[in-house]
Amino acid sequence: MKLLDRFATTKVHEALLDTPVVLLHGPRQCGKSTLARMIVSEKNYSYFTFDDEVQREAAQNDPTGFILNLPEYVIIDEVQRVPEIFFPLKSEIDRNRVPGRFVLTGSTNILLLPTLSDSLAGRMEILRLHPFSQDEILGKPSRFLDRVFQADFRSGTGGERLGTNLAERIVSGGFPAAIDRPSYHRRQAWYRDYIETIVQRDVRALARISSLDALPRLLRLAAGQTAHLVNISEMASAFHLSRPTIQDYVTLLERIFLLEHLSPWHTNRLSRLIKSPKLHMTDTGLASALLGATVETLSRDRALYGQMLETFVFQELRKQASWYDVPIGFNHFRTKDGVEVDLVLEGGHSTLVGIEVKSAASVSARDFRALKKLQSASGDRFAAGIVLYDGEHIAPFGEKLYAVPLRMLWEME
Repeated sequence: MKLLDRFATTKVHEALLDTPVVLLHGPRQCGKSTLARMIVSEKNYSYFTFDDEVQREAAQNDPTGFILNLPEYVIIDEVQRVPEIFFPLKSEIDRNRVPGRFVLTGSTNILLLPTLSDSLAGRMEILRLHPFSQDEILGKPSRFLDRVFQADFRSGTGGERLGTNLAERIVSGGFPAAIDRPSYHRRQAWYRDYIETIVQRDVRALARISSLDALPRLLRLAAGQTAHLVNISEMASAFHLSRPTIQDYVTLLERIFLLEHLSPWHTNRLSRLIKSPKLHMTDTGLASALLGATVETLSRDRALYGQMLETFVFQELRKQASWYDVPIGFNHFRTKDGVEVDLVLEGGHSTLVGIEVKSAASVSARDFRALKKLQSASGDRFAAGIVLYDGEHIAPFGEKLYAVPLRMLWEME
């Protein structure tokens, strides 16, 4: 497998210079362990993994003794499997506060386990690693986020249409082992095995699930509803399970980075806003495998194509934001009369950017109606409104409003 540069590397290096514990978390097989080993290769780090039964049993049996007997610089892989070590780790850091001493990786979202994350508050920096972004695959960072917050777009060509290549990118996804496979069928086989492994190992380790076989079916249902408003009651009715049970299952799938909620943006200037979050799959290759979707399927089913493309763009922006200098918040905007902006990005000084996603090869003034509503509601905070479309030209459509080719998302210089 070809090793590609991870653009989050600089962020990790910066954290190691002043923070005792650096935690890389993200879905299994997204490259956390590989990145951790590459980053710390210049120091004599010792490597431990709690996927190893002996190491896991030793840490569970005597977490304090396990921490006290570690070498000075340590990588601990899949740390979520022994949460008992977090409090002894806190005591050891307070005794010997050396920057970069511990590099942890985890396949569970520790931010959803506040007791554990709070135990290392002020001592640990948490960095999210995603599957590969399109610009990582190309090997050149995109400046799209810089340009969009500065409204720095000039009329001109943005390259050729992507056409079926866009659908190919969607169904391929970004997991390293999947994109390294030579064909669609081999990638889909990897994703199916991935789901089976996650359910049988990680889910069993995290919670007692009475209907374990329901989780792959629930994921399939969620894949079909990606980029839609969350409707737990509708999900529950499909499984003849209670609403609280399905909510617990969805939360569990969020904990292991397979699903994400996108919260609604709100303002006091508008009262008729939808306050429900949207549901997004973590990876469109994974979603495609769950649905059996191919390039041909997406070409025929334009509604599904639109959903998948919206999730694809959301995840690409999330990946770019993970190594961006300024923290970026993500929301969606929707009024009760159906006016909707797919993504609302909030950056430095509370500036807002609205992004609409279109699979079409052309754009009209009508496509900016929702962005103008957001612009009016956000006032001076509004930096830019962008319609991403599969066309060839960057074109202005009013003050701070632009049509931008989709490929600029990962090719913007």
